[in-house]
Amino acid sequence: MNHSSGLDPVIELYKKDVDRTLIRKNLKLSHEERLQNAMELQRFAQELRKAGRRKQ
Repeated sequence: MNHSSGLDPVIELYKKDVDRTLIRKNLKLSHEERLQNAMELQRFAQELRKAGRRKQ
């Protein structure tokens, strides 16, 4: 492994699977918008858990 470039090969391997457009999009949001999105995701996850329990 050649570390002289300063790039971590493990990080470089993972980067191919990261959608950087989503990162850029989220970085354009305000703190409040990011928090709102996180809260909406939490509510959605809770609904999925409830639906899973009802189905059993």
